[in-house]
This record gives sequence, C-alpha cells and structure tokens, in this order.
Amino acid sequence: MFALFFVWPAAIGLYYSFTSYTGVGPARFVGLDNYTSLFADSSFYAALTRTLLFTLMVVPATYVVSLLSAVLLTSEYTRGKTVARVIFFVPWLISPIVAGVIWRWLFGENFGLVNYLLLQVGLHEVAWQSNGNLSLIIVVIASTWGSTAFTMLLFIAALKSVPKSYYEAAALDGAGPWHKFRYITLPGIAPTSFIVVLLGTIGAMKEYALIQALNGGGPGSENNLIVQYIYRTGFERAQIGYASAASFVLLLILMVIALVQMLVNRRMEANR
Repeated sequence: MFALFFVWPAAIGLYYSFTSYTGVGPARFVGLDNYTSLFADSSFYAALTRTLLFTLMVVPATYVVSLLSAVLLTSEYTRGKTVARVIFFVPWLISPIVAGVIWRWLFGENFGLVNYLLLQVGLHEVAWQSNGNLSLIIVVIASTWGSTAFTMLLFIAALKSVPKSYYEAAALDGAGPWHKFRYITLPGIAPTSFIVVLLGTIGAMKEYALIQALNGGGPGSENNLIVQYIYRTGFERAQIGYASAASFVLLLILMVIALVQMLVNRRMEANR
C-alpha cells in the first residue's frame, strides 16, 4: 500500500520534473531545464519567502496559544474545564475550506462583520483583504485558531504526564509558579514540544485550503504560498513538469527542516 500510494506517485512526479509534460500528450524529456528555470523564477522565490514568513509566524503563535490553553485547562483553579475543552476543540472539527469562508465573512472589506462593527462605532473600515501584510496576518490568526485545538490536546496529555512530586518538591524549596514552569514543566513536555514544532512547521509549509478559501493568496498573488504556486503552475498553466520540479524542491526543503529539528532535539536531550 505504501508503494502504491506514496512511492509510485513520487516516482512519477520525479520523472515528470525532468519533462515538459503539460497533462496531455507525450512527456518530452528536458533534463534539468525545469529546475534551472525554477531557480531563476522570481515568483517562486516570492512564494517561498511568503511561505517561510507565514511558517515563522504561525508555528510560534500556535505553540504559545496551545500551551497556554493547556496549562489553564489542567490547572486545579480553573472552572468549567469540560465546556472549555469542547469550545476549544470545535475549530479542529471544521474543515479548512469552511474555516476560510467563516474568516472571510468576518474580515471581508465590503461585507465583513468586523468592518461593519467598526463603522457602527464611528471608526473607519480597514483594508483586511487589499493590504498584503494585513491579509497575511488574518491568515496567520485563522490558521492558529484552527490548529490550536489538536496541539492543545497533545500538551494536555504531556502536562498530565509530568510527575506531581516534582512540583511538590519544588514548592518545599520555595519555587514560584514561573520557576516551576521554567524548570519542571517545559523540560517535562520537551518531547511533545518537538513533535508540535515539527508537525506545525510541515503543516504550515504545506498550507493551501485555508488561505485559498480566505483570500485566494491575495491581494493579487502577493500572499501566494508555495503550494498555491505549485497548483497554479501545474493546473492553471498546464506546466505539470515545471510544477513537479517545484514540488520536489519543496520536498527537499521539508526533509532538511525535519532533519535539522531532529538533530537539534537529539543534541538538547543529550545535554540534559
């Protein structure tokens, strides 16, 4: 099954990346021409840069919001935990397409709820969609909102696995809440943190559905992420070979990121 659904499509994609295949007709072999053209394409670098920027914003944001939510929901002082968990979990049940439409209704410039409320209180409309930076920030917020629930569940399970005796011993030594969190909680959930950052990075680098439904990578193509660039190149411009080359460059980038994160994690564990 692995060979059928993963190895074979990957092999076909790698083959097409060395051809001028358009989706119909023969796949003419062109050698490294697609890769040469790709590395000279400013649109490719723009999409890759925007993707890295998006990843650098959404992964830390998701980590902080999820961990804070998990700490609050595992605290003995918090009330209404069950209801709160259900509320926090709802975004994860919504498909990225539906989530994108919801956030588009909220931040649309001509029909959005947020601009309507701003006008009602005497303020000016905000260019949520036509300003490239604001548009990207809205996508970051929406992506963080959608991915917090699953990450929060991972952190809740990790927090419950930290022995309470550590906190009791620290309390006897006079440690405050911050020192307990810094020297007991964070080291205790380090393996989960690694998984969260790794999965979050890979997920953000491959984001497509949410941003497509929310603003289509706009305004214009300013916020096109790398997967949107691949999709438009392959299916809208019928350059399957060229898009396959871009896909394999993205694959190599993801493999390098995952390898670096694994090496850093192993080194940190060895130094403990």
